[in-house]
Amino acid sequence: MTRRFTGDRLIVATHNRGKLEEIADLLSPYGLSLSSNADHGLPEPVEDGVKFVENARIKARAAVAATGLPALADDSGIEIDALGNRPGVWTADWAETPKGRDFGLAMTRAHDELVAAGAAQPWRARFCCTLVLAWPDGHDEVYPGTMEGQIVWPMRGAQGHGYDPIFQPDGYTVTFGEMDRWEKNRISHRADAFAKMIAGSFA
Repeated sequence: MTRRFTGDRLIVATHNRGKLEEIADLLSPYGLSLSSNADHGLPEPVEDGVKFVENARIKARAAVAATGLPALADDSGIEIDALGNRPGVWTADWAETPKGRDFGLAMTRAHDELVAAGAAQPWRARFCCTLVLAWPDGHDEVYPGTMEGQIVWPMRGAQGHGYDPIFQPDGYTVTFGEMDRWEKNRISHRADAFAKMIAGSFA
């Protein structure tokens, strides 16, 4: 039986203010007092999982342990079928450089590896998001979301972030990078995961 959330305070285990605002908007009907890792001065935990759910659980559990409050965390990334579902949990790592993250470099790597592998098109892929809602008693609920699509080349569009300019979602002729962000937010992997969480633990 899925556990319903009945408290009035929730830690969103992120230092990303934009993500906190997005989640606050999604959860606004439920009268919660939300705060983030940054509000509590919490460090970033080491994310050494090999699955999205493992990293989301690491982040949620660290926030719970530090504050004694329930916490919500997510982990997300892109899986490319012909690359053995890589980069997956290493989605952001592919963009790391000594000067910070360069997603143009990461997208070029994904394309170059597909070409080097001789992978036939269409290059099937999906964005994944896994939410973990964790309670202080050790219980948690897991809500995975996906958006199926394909990798396209060259990059198209300057909207969104990350790998959005090379990801064309199923049913669309534009990439996430060309799509209005409100439309993207309505159909995205994160929207899928949040819809499941709201239905399971809040509705």
